[in-house]
Amino acid sequence: MIKKSLILICAAFLILSYNKKEKEEYQDISKLRKLYSQPDASKWPKPHLDSLIDKASFKDIGVLPEIEYPDDNAYSNEKKQLGKILFFDPRLSKSGQIACASCHNPELGWTDNSTRSFGHNRQTGRRNSMTILNVAHAKELFWDGRATSLEDQARFPIPDQLEMNMDLDYAVNNLKKIEGYKPLFKKAFGDEEISLQKVQKAIATFERSVKSPPSKFDRFITGKSDKFTDEEVLGLHIFRTKARCINCHNTGYFSDNQFHNDGQTLFGTKDEDFGRYNVTGKIEDIGKFRTPTIREVANTKPWMHHGHFPSLLDVVEFYNLGNPSPIQNKYLGVGRDSLIPKTSPLLKKLNLNKEEIDAVLAFINTLSTPTRRTIIPTLPQ
Repeated sequence: MIKKSLILICAAFLILSYNKKEKEEYQDISKLRKLYSQPDASKWPKPHLDSLIDKASFKDIGVLPEIEYPDDNAYSNEKKQLGKILFFDPRLSKSGQIACASCHNPELGWTDNSTRSFGHNRQTGRRNSMTILNVAHAKELFWDGRATSLEDQARFPIPDQLEMNMDLDYAVNNLKKIEGYKPLFKKAFGDEEISLQKVQKAIATFERSVKSPPSKFDRFITGKSDKFTDEEVLGLHIFRTKARCINCHNTGYFSDNQFHNDGQTLFGTKDEDFGRYNVTGKIEDIGKFRTPTIREVANTKPWMHHGHFPSLLDVVEFYNLGNPSPIQNKYLGVGRDSLIPKTSPLLKKLNLNKEEIDAVLAFINTLSTPTRRTIIPTLPQ
C-alpha cells in the first residue's frame, strides 16, 4: 500500500513538473518568436513526433517549394492558358452546364463551400470537394488517392455520372467541333489535333499553376518576426508539439500526402464511406483518407471528406477529444465485423485547454490568404 502511494506521488510530481516546464516554455513567447522567425527548422524546438512517424523522411513545415513539372508535360504558358479555358468550359459535360470550376470556384477557395457538390441533374456527390490550391504538391489525388497524377485526375470527373456525366470520347469530339479550339491546341502542342491526352495535360498544367501567394506564416518564418501576434506564435508552437498536428500536416504543403483513418468512416450510416479501401481493396485501408493540405484552410469550408464540420473549431475539438467512439456500439458484434475499420493509433486525446485551442486556431488562420480576383476566360467558339 505504501509502495503504491509512493508511486502515485512520484507520478503526480512528474506531471506537475512537466506541466510547469511546459507552462514556462509557453510564457517565454519572445524566445519562441526568435526561434521560429527564421526558416531553418532545425533550429526550431523539436516537434513532437509519434513513434510511427518515419523520422528519416519527415520534413517539417515551411514555405512551399518550387513547383516541379513532369518530364512528359513540361510547362508552357500556352498550355496553361488552354488548360484554364478547358477548366472553365461547361461543354465538357453532358448538360453543357457543369465545368471543373463548378466545384472548384476561385472565389470560394477553389472549392464550392458546399457540404457535398452538386453535379449532373443537381445530383449530390458523395464527398466534399477538395481545393486545388497548391495541388501541384499533392502526390495522389482525390480523398481516396485513386488518381496518381494531375494528368490522371483530369479524366475522372468528366465521365462520372454524379459529376459531368459525359463519355470521354464524346467530350473530345465536342471540342473538335469547336473551331476556336484548334489554334489554341496548335499553340500549346504544335499541331491542331485535339485528343484526350492533350486535354489532360493542359488541364493539369493549369492546375499546377494555381498556388497561394506568401501567407502571414511564410512572412513570419522568413524573418518578419513582427508579423505574428503572441497568440499566433504560441499556436505555431503547440501545433508542432502538444497538439501533434505536425504528425500529419507537415512539409511546406502542410500535408504528409499519406492516408489515415481518423475514425470518420461513418460505419453503418447512410454516409458510410470506406475511403482508400475502395481503391486498393485492402482491409487495412478501410476508412483511410488522404491528409488534406491546411494551407488556405480558412477559405475552404466546410471540412472533412463528408463536409460535416462547419467550423475550424469543430475540427480542432474533434482531434482534441481523440474521437473516442468512432463506431456506435450497436454495430459491434452484429455482422460485417470483418469490415469494422480500425482507427489510426495516431489519434489520441490531446488535452488542450481553451487558451491552447484558441492559439492553434489563430495559427491555422495565418496559413490562409485573401481571395484574389481570377479573370474568367472567354470560351472559344
